[in-house]
Amino acid sequence: MFDALKKKFSSWFGGTEEKESKKTKKKTSKKTSKIASKKTSKNEKKIKERAKPEKKAEGIKQVIEIKPEEKEAEIKEEIKEESVEKEPEEKEIEGGEEKKGFFSKIIGKITSRTVTLNEEQFEEIFSEIEITLFENNVAFEVVEKIKENLSKDLLGIEVKKDEVEKTILDSLKNSINEVLIEPPDIIKDINKSLEPYTIIFFGINGSGKTTSIAKLASFLKKNGVSCVFAAADTFRAASIEQLQKHADTLGIPIIKHDYGSDPAAVAFDAKNYAVSHGIKAVLIDTAGRMYTKQNLIREMEKIIRVSKPNLKMFVGESITGNDADEQAKTFNEAVGIDGIILTKADIDEKAGTILSVPYVTGKPIYFLGTGQEYSDFAVFTKKDVLKHLGLD
Repeated sequence: MFDALKKKFSSWFGGTEEKESKKTKKKTSKKTSKIASKKTSKNEKKIKERAKPEKKAEGIKQVIEIKPEEKEAEIKEEIKEESVEKEPEEKEIEGGEEKKGFFSKIIGKITSRTVTLNEEQFEEIFSEIEITLFENNVAFEVVEKIKENLSKDLLGIEVKKDEVEKTILDSLKNSINEVLIEPPDIIKDINKSLEPYTIIFFGINGSGKTTSIAKLASFLKKNGVSCVFAAADTFRAASIEQLQKHADTLGIPIIKHDYGSDPAAVAFDAKNYAVSHGIKAVLIDTAGRMYTKQNLIREMEKIIRVSKPNLKMFVGESITGNDADEQAKTFNEAVGIDGIILTKADIDEKAGTILSVPYVTGKPIYFLGTGQEYSDFAVFTKKDVLKHLGLD
């Protein structure tokens, strides 16, 4: 996200234009000298070779004989003409020095070794950061929070002139680090629980909820945690069969009822099965609900009352941007989510949702879906996000 911004900053914060100008001139002078020397030696060689009298072919008399000194003079003139045509034009630098960068204009006539940014300068710098954030689907609340943090770090603070760019980027990194929330260790939480650890999943249709449940089951199994599926989506056609297929592939038991039956009853039976079979975790699939449909949200409240989940997990698509923020906020207000899984993170080039959803809900992202395989399921870490954003 910030690679382009970093490049722009680098072009802004020239800092030592005079030194760079001298270096450029010196390099240009050396380069020109080398080229001239190289051309001279080449031309001399060329003259000598071409000035040599041609060997007469056997049996053929040379009708016209040109004297060597005349031929040499002719070749010199020819090479001179070639040099004029091929000689590269030297580019003049206006005023004898490099063009000043953006930041040089901002700090104006400051000649000391330190810089203290005022409010006007800060606003000019932040406008570029703000554009980058909004272009990458970062929520308005998050942009305002980052601006607040940056202003505290930068306004009125004395910084070495050649460290301004680094100071701004470090402050940006710290600000984003503060916005993100590191999730708890789900394996530890499950192992500490005296009863079957119950996780209920919800989100809108097509968000990848059922597939995310299967991926989490695979992750738990690899970490020695047994689990059972509860097929509580009794409304959507083929939803039970879809979860059944994952259960067969992963070798995980599944509790299911007929379509149209009470989803809360499925969740209740799954918990009882876990207790009687010594299973550590219960994963409850639910029907996808449009976050604008209040009646569907209310139906979920009953499942929550009956199953008493340890974790209420919202599943959303990373690529939907601000829409995912609104979905998460609505579900959080309705049922109080505890964590988040974002799917399709591997094709989300903007990453704004990853920054926004945790901040607008105050809840951590637990996992990121990064592909179609069960193993394409990454535990969320701040470090990985900062690296993805180009701020590590």
